[in-house]
Amino acid sequence: MTTYLDFEKPLAEAAARAAELRATGTPAGEKAAAKLDARADKAAAALYAKLTPWQRTQVARHPERPHFKDYVAALITEFTPLSGDRGFAEDAAIIGGMGRFNGRSVMVIGHEKGADTASRVKHNFGMGRPEGYRKAIRLMELAGRFGLPVITLVDTAGAYPGAEGEARGQAEAIARATQASLDLPVPMIAAIVGEGMSGGAIGLAAANRIVMFENAVYAVISPEGCASILWRGDDKAASRAAEAAEAMKLTAADLLKLGVIDRIVAEPGGAHRAPAEAIANLGAALATELAGLEGQSPAELRAGRRAKFLAMGRLI
Repeated sequence: MTTYLDFEKPLAEAAARAAELRATGTPAGEKAAAKLDARADKAAAALYAKLTPWQRTQVARHPERPHFKDYVAALITEFTPLSGDRGFAEDAAIIGGMGRFNGRSVMVIGHEKGADTASRVKHNFGMGRPEGYRKAIRLMELAGRFGLPVITLVDTAGAYPGAEGEARGQAEAIARATQASLDLPVPMIAAIVGEGMSGGAIGLAAANRIVMFENAVYAVISPEGCASILWRGDDKAASRAAEAAEAMKLTAADLLKLGVIDRIVAEPGGAHRAPAEAIANLGAALATELAGLEGQSPAELRAGRRAKFLAMGRLI
């Protein structure tokens, strides 16, 4: 059953009515349902063309958006997962391995949130633990050794904030993952495919090129977290997340203007509405960005990343 967000209520009502018409089993019912579907598609296009930052945050979190495993299944052939950090344990929130993208060997690493209750618990809702980031470091180093471009798929509400994660060095692991990304001698492309929140995102996104779905979000903290800090003590702080989202400039359009990302990947409405088309759009963007880095030396790749990130935040 399709999950509709609060602002998608008119679309939900139209879908329910179309289902009722089809249930009649008559040609007239099917014809009326088809007309209703067409009107609903136009309404959806108009609705998604003017989403607020908070609504885009909700779309980025939609449970039916494609996840890491969906992108790998559609875009990567001969994928071979590589597990464990060789120090503590395997972390199912961050998955990585080798495969072929458009016939070229690559290393793919990303967050996996899970698609149902059981898999979400298994993958810890995409919130990586220290061992997950240390696994990512291991795979990046392996990619550098064998000359494999690195593709990362970022989709996390943030790194796991539990006490055991802190005890095992969560901040240090994320910092070293960021360092490993910046120091890679091979091309690295990061894609923000859903939520890209806090250090849990940047640990896999310090890349030569960053692409981002138009309804994804990318920021140092969630809107709810930002609201709880800015309006601490306010009884209505939790309800001010939409206001925080507006101020945070976390949408793809804002981040492209600020030079934080390099390309916006179009979504057919929300990626959850047409997953196959969204995945194909991402594949095309990744191929274009990877081709643009062809022929660069390790020194040039490192220098490009350094210049990219040092330029962020400059006013002149």
